[in-house]
Amino acid sequence: MKQALIILAGSFILYSCSSNDASATAKAKHDSVQHAQMLDAVNDSANYTSIQWVDSIHQELGKVQEGSVVEVTWKFKNTGNKPLIIASVNPGCGCTVADKPEEPVAPGAESVIKAKFDSKGREGQQRKDVYVTANTNPNMQTLSFAVDVQKK
Repeated sequence: MKQALIILAGSFILYSCSSNDASATAKAKHDSVQHAQMLDAVNDSANYTSIQWVDSIHQELGKVQEGSVVEVTWKFKNTGNKPLIIASVNPGCGCTVADKPEEPVAPGAESVIKAKFDSKGREGQQRKDVYVTANTNPNMQTLSFAVDVQKK
């Protein structure tokens, strides 16, 4: 009986994943091409620009109650003469999620990177990193924040 349920669940998943929706396929292909172009731009030194962090790259967020979600924002400016492409923003752990600008940042323009830290199950001093990959030299920059999680 258990095997039959597993086979049935697997069949359902395979059927669900094999959508013939042409628009979904076209969008996935477009997104894939866009991502590849973004990575090419980030790795091509001819496209390098410079970034200035308006806010400190390390932020002290103080004390929070365990279980709360804390948001941190880093403001930056494209100080170069080419569009700034933020290819990826990756948090260092699963308790943090980060958002990046989806569009290139024009020369002279400002934008932000945001991260949310979920303090559930955490206690004491926490230091978290967020890794930013962009068309700058060096390609990767590290943002960080610290928070002191107080037990409920």
